[in-house]
Amino acid sequence: MSEKNAGKGGKAPAKDGAPEPSKASGGMAAIAILAAGALVSSFATVYFLSPASVPDSAACVTPQLLVDTGSRIEPNQAYVELRDILITIGSAPATRYLKLKVAVISDKSNVATVEKAEPVLIDAYTNYLRSVEVSDFENPGFYSLMREQLGRRSQLVLGGDVSDGVLITEFLLR
Repeated sequence: MSEKNAGKGGKAPAKDGAPEPSKASGGMAAIAILAAGALVSSFATVYFLSPASVPDSAACVTPQLLVDTGSRIEPNQAYVELRDILITIGSAPATRYLKLKVAVISDKSNVATVEKAEPVLIDAYTNYLRSVEVSDFENPGFYSLMREQLGRRSQLVLGGDVSDGVLITEFLLR
């Protein structure tokens, strides 16, 4: 009868009389090994491919490290406010406006020279600002570049001995 059971798919005893191991237990072991391998490879991927940790440090410089360099404002320095500059930005018809207020840094003895040259200064600034695109304002470093360019134009108009740069006192982009 054991031969009948063996022929019908039943389990036949092994040669030593112990039953054969089932294939289901082998499948569970393979799944467990695959799961362990996936776990190890996931850990290794995160561990080796993650950026190195940055040591904790203060966000600001401690006061002991600051060095007093003195005042950057000279006693004979003056700031000459120019009238507002309002222009359209970009090539699209009047979609974005820039309102800008600039102060020219100069010596107190040259204030009259700067005030007299105000129309020429505003014209020089406007010519530069017309060449700027709206996308330029999205760049974080553009503000300092624009200030530098306006300062160059004031030095070209007034001369390097009259103008010490510009300050942007108002800036509005709509």
